[in-house]
Amino acid sequence: MPWHTMTPADTAQALQTGDQGLSEAQVRERLAAYGPNRLAPPRRRGPLLRFFMQFHNILLYVMLGAACITALLGHWVDTGVLLMAVLINAVIGFIQEGKAESALDAIRAMLSPHAMVLRGGQRREIDAADLVPGDRVLLASGDRVPADLRLVAVKELRVDEAALTGESLASEKSTDTVSLDAPLGDREGMAYSGTLVVSGQATGIVVATGSATELGKINQMLSGIQSLTTPLLRQVDRFGRVLALAIVVISAATFVLGTWWRGHAPSEMFMMVVALAAAAIPEGLPAIMTVTLALGVQRMARRHAIIRRLPAVEALGSVTVICSDKTGTLTRNEMTVQRVVCAGHVFDVGGVGYAPVGDCSIDGRIIDMAHYPALAMAVRAGVLCNDARLNEEDGLWHVVGDPTEGALLVLGGKTGFTQALGEQAWPRLDSIPFESEHRFMATWHRDSDGDAWIFTKGAPERILDMCSAQLGHHAEQPLDVDTWRRMATDTAAQGLRLLALACKRAAPASGSLAFADMESGFTLLALVGIIDPPREEAMRAVGECHHAGIRVKMITGDHVETARAIGAQLGIGVGKPAITGAEVAMMDDAALRRVAMEVDVFARASPEHKLRLVKALQDDGQVVAMTGDGVNDAPALKRADVGVAMGMKGTEAAKEASDMVLADDNFATIASAVREGRAVYDNIQKFVLFMLPTNGGEAMVVIAAILFELALPLTAAQVLWINMVTSSTLGLALAFEPAERGIMSRQPRPPGEALLSGFFVWRVLMVSLLMMTGALGLFLWELQAGTSLETARTMAVNAVVVAEMFYLLNSRFILAPVLSRQGLTGNRVILLALLACIPLQIAFTHAPILQSIFDSTALTMLEWAKVLGAGLLVFCVAELEKSIIRRSPLAARLVHA
Repeated sequence: MPWHTMTPADTAQALQTGDQGLSEAQVRERLAAYGPNRLAPPRRRGPLLRFFMQFHNILLYVMLGAACITALLGHWVDTGVLLMAVLINAVIGFIQEGKAESALDAIRAMLSPHAMVLRGGQRREIDAADLVPGDRVLLASGDRVPADLRLVAVKELRVDEAALTGESLASEKSTDTVSLDAPLGDREGMAYSGTLVVSGQATGIVVATGSATELGKINQMLSGIQSLTTPLLRQVDRFGRVLALAIVVISAATFVLGTWWRGHAPSEMFMMVVALAAAAIPEGLPAIMTVTLALGVQRMARRHAIIRRLPAVEALGSVTVICSDKTGTLTRNEMTVQRVVCAGHVFDVGGVGYAPVGDCSIDGRIIDMAHYPALAMAVRAGVLCNDARLNEEDGLWHVVGDPTEGALLVLGGKTGFTQALGEQAWPRLDSIPFESEHRFMATWHRDSDGDAWIFTKGAPERILDMCSAQLGHHAEQPLDVDTWRRMATDTAAQGLRLLALACKRAAPASGSLAFADMESGFTLLALVGIIDPPREEAMRAVGECHHAGIRVKMITGDHVETARAIGAQLGIGVGKPAITGAEVAMMDDAALRRVAMEVDVFARASPEHKLRLVKALQDDGQVVAMTGDGVNDAPALKRADVGVAMGMKGTEAAKEASDMVLADDNFATIASAVREGRAVYDNIQKFVLFMLPTNGGEAMVVIAAILFELALPLTAAQVLWINMVTSSTLGLALAFEPAERGIMSRQPRPPGEALLSGFFVWRVLMVSLLMMTGALGLFLWELQAGTSLETARTMAVNAVVVAEMFYLLNSRFILAPVLSRQGLTGNRVILLALLACIPLQIAFTHAPILQSIFDSTALTMLEWAKVLGAGLLVFCVAELEKSIIRRSPLAARLVHA
């Protein structure tokens, strides 16, 4: 039977503990049975195994394969570069991985190091790890709850459970039982491990320790969650396997045709097939991916987004759904008075957060407080009947104490009645603290004239019972209960939490404030509507995400009415139903998959519900980003394709489980991160579109020569020279491309989309044929004219490289024209790459040492002009193809299909 459904007496009986606590013998026995009150550390891999596991990656396999081939051909410089890239990649992975272990450490660190217990009738402070089920724990304000407790005695206890439940307000506790299916945040008789006592005192019986606590269950969920690979890594894995298979098949077919059909010597054909494979393998792809992602990390760091895992940069660009926690992520986590209802008037309060800046208005018209005595008296009551403090440090305002009371102090600051002024002019003489069973707080004051006043605040229905009058615009009036109840219903329907304020001009009957003084005779001043307001930048960011085709879903532990109201202000789930965690728990996986896509607001959600929702969306083919800041978010953060934690207000557990941390806690930073992620993917696609035609053109030249018994236009060494120059010098420049205009107006790319679409395959084939035509045509033309074989080959090599130099400019934009100042000069790195490539080709052609290695010869100005013409052929045809696609609606649809 769950502990929250059992009475304190039944709990004590079940755990065999009395009013004096456990005996030392019982403690020793239970410590041996249940173990220490700490989360068990996970079994970890050693550093050496962790390092070698970094090499278990399809990208590194491709790089190692390319390095082996270049080593077999004796091209040691290329081999060294590739092996160094593999090593750097592994070191980066070794340093940045291991987030699961760090997340578990962070959760373990949240456990209270000490606890005050009652054992054998004696109060004593012990190490929290020594707690056992049945121990009686004494809680006081400021304590962190050391284990899961069933409360047996409570005095004004409020516990901040935001990190565990997502609830923005401190939870009021009692000893009452609740229903079996009550969510975590509604279990008034329980205090959970890792939560913080805001105010009050209590005694509780330990019912769960270590891994059996709710915090421990989250820890176990984290241990059992596998981090998923990113869309790009899945695509590159598929692409690499298909490309590797294609290269093997083509190489084998070429070898067979060359030896059996054309009669070439097997040794000669083997070297050419190896050269062909080397030409076709995209050696630069893994390196360019690492560089592009690393550059994305740097750009995002400048925007306050700290990337913990490199592939998360690109994964952000492919996100289709963002699941966000509400409290502290979409909202400010600062309770704010937004509405004050007085008799005959409804006031809107401007400003958000704890800064006392804002105005009171009626229907958009700013009012003068002096003309509204009921509002002025309500503000005074809220400031005087208050135990919180509003402080300013380094220009930032924060509340010490209950956030709801802090909101009333901020309202006072906005209207000119500060706490300091109130304490001086209206000194407090006595008070009745808030208790959940009475649901009000009261204070007794004396004004400057020496008159006594009693102010009270609390639940509207409780305060209404005390009142017989209401303060109107000019004088007291008979209480209109029905109107106030209707206004309370209307205000609550907007997601605002309600407090009622009342006063009585009288002194306590007995000389001290007692409950008898609170029974009647009060005048109702106002209803106050309080909410944790959404961030303004979050509203804009949600709109930008919707514009970019990204669904935003709010998953929170807060009440459904509040969640729906905040969602409406943010533009999330407008016109759609909101469902609760209890409803989620009743659904099977198939039903949840349907609901997860249809509903955008989920309230009263537990960690298990959040995790199930993320899984359901992923099962539906979505790429999911999960944002959050609490311990309760950590399992879903780890499971999501991209986990995004808040850096300032986020718990360490959430940060360590995430892929990205927002240093400024700004949800809007996610939109910038998505933009960067899309730019990263674009740049990788551009590199693939640049690289494959190079390899394809080289391969076609070699295959054509073998099939048609022509002299080979390119030797194996020359093929590797082309790859080394183009991949290392030219292709790398595309990693520095800025984001194209309109990048956030596109729909997210389908998660299962291949790295090469049908259009990209067409572009690769077209440019490959153009490069082959230029190089092979020029080679045959020169041989026909009587030029030596070495000179014709030198021209063919230069034709391929010059064509790539021109095509690099084409590749800056996939469809947009490049014939503009921005297109030709907008990326300085590309200009530097072209300038670096020119002397390399001049050295290849004219330097004696390279002539001896590559059998190249010097070219005349006329021959260089012919090479330039071959390059211009590729450039002009590629730009013409872009122009046709842009002007043809049918062609454009095929591109985006």
